Amino acid sequence: MYELFGGPVRDRVRLYWSHCATYRVNRAKEMQVPPVRTLADIVALGREVVAKGYTALKTNVLILGDNPRGHVPGFARGEGFPALNADRYVIDAARDLLAAFREGAGAQMDILVDLNFNYKTEGFLKLARAMEPYDLFWVEIDTRDAGALHYIRSRTTIPVASCECLFGRRDYRPFFEQQSVDVAIVDTPWNGVGESLKIAAMADAYEVNVAPHNFYGHLATMMNAHFCAVVPNLRIMEIDPDHVPWYDDLVTVKPRIEGGQLFVPTGPGWGTEVNEEAVRAHPPLER
Repeated sequence: MYELFGGPVRDRVRLYWSHCATYRVNRAKEMQVPPVRTLADIVALGREVVAKGYTALKTNVLILGDNPRGHVPGFARGEGFPALNADRYVIDAARDLLAAFREGAGAQMDILVDLNFNYKTEGFLKLARAMEPYDLFWVEIDTRDAGALHYIRSRTTIPVASCECLFGRRDYRPFFEQQSVDVAIVDTPWNGVGESLKIAAMADAYEVNVAPHNFYGHLATMMNAHFCAVVPNLRIMEIDPDHVPWYDDLVTVKPRIEGGQLFVPTGPGWGTEVNEEAVRAHPPLER
């Protein structure tokens, strides 16, 4: 597919390990991955990320201890909804988490933090300032207000990433015009790869890098690989190494990942197809 968009400018893409610890806190049993309950588990996971060849990881705000959980009021569940405040215990938990990751992964690991929609402008800025000593690659913030995001970006030393919830060039334009982001995140399956490339070109005109939103399955990873192969202003790509044991069975060709990098696929189309038989063998769970 990338040949239809002008051909690749790179043959491999740097990855970051997304939802690092997050899935091991809230989905460890169903995904059959080691659970995370304590800060010692975070230190061990940081070492695992290094051992598996990744050079960057992204986590979320996690409250560990007797009742390990993610702090996700922005998704209308759990403590903190609907006020969306960053209370002191939340800020302390974020600091402790990053200190443990830094201890386990070392000084050379790039660490990213995704705050989602979980706070208001005040809370986002409080957390960003609290996390500044941990030398973050970026802080990821979801907001519909480009002006509010510019306010946060202008008052923290951490690069700001955002925009994964936006659709089409018109949604992105105010975030570029108001200099709200260092990295614009683009959901290519939602926008379509063609439109996503136009968004990336617009970002390039404002000296902004892009990164694909990629927390889906292997087919979406392949679509994002083609996007990453073409855009010159690419920062990094998201990937979820923690998944269910039968994850690879859902496609005919799985992505090639070595040393924390994704090799751009060379097969026809996206480079893989959905394995319909495997999909039927694993129907959705009833909740």
